[in-house]
This record gives sequence, structure tokens and C-alpha cells, in this order.
Amino acid sequence: PELLRKGRFDEIFFVDLPGEEARRRIFEIHLGRRKRDPKGFDMDRLVADSVAYSGAEIEQAVISSLYEAFAAGGEVDTEGVSRALKGSPPISVTMRERIAALRQWASGRCVPAG
Repeated sequence: PELLRKGRFDEIFFVDLPGEEARRRIFEIHLGRRKRDPKGFDMDRLVADSVAYSGAEIEQAVISSLYEAFAAGGEVDTEGVSRALKGSPPISVTMRERIAALRQWASGRCVPAG
């Protein structure tokens, strides 16, 4: 507790799962890093399909869809990324109770951060 008091650290931040705009930007970043133009993807669909996914899970869906497309001799597309998302339940589902407990603990104790 002494390490968390005011004066040791300015604030304690809580970073929750990314919202719509953050998920859109995460897709843009990870598609771009893999030399894919985000404009060639239905970003509205990917953002909708990735509700409750973390940034790392979104990145892994992009990577997984690239492997799948390569193995099939094709190119990654919106459908492939969406399929990769749906094929791997997010930690917010598999650890629902622990995430809820963490959110409850952070409420009023931490500064929300995105």
C-alpha cells in the first residue's frame, strides 16, 4: 500500500478494453504493419466483430488470418479476419468473472485510461 499512495506515483490508471475508435485504429495499425491497406477492408464490420477483444487479440486475429490466407494461396480479406476473431473467444469471455471483479475494484480507485 505504501508504494501506491499519493506522492509515490501520480495516479493509478485502469486501462479497460478498447472502444470502437481504438479498435478501428488497432486494426489500421496491424494491417498496415503487415503491408495491407486498411482501406481495402470493411472496418465497420471488423470493429463490430471485435467488441470485447483486447488489442493483442485483435493483432493475433490479423496475424492468424494472414497465415490462413497464405496457406490457401490467397490474400487476407475482411472475411478472413472476421473468421479469425470468431474462432478465438476473447479473454473478456473466458475470464468474464475476473474482468468484472477487476473493473469493480478499479471503479473509484483508479483513473480511467484508454
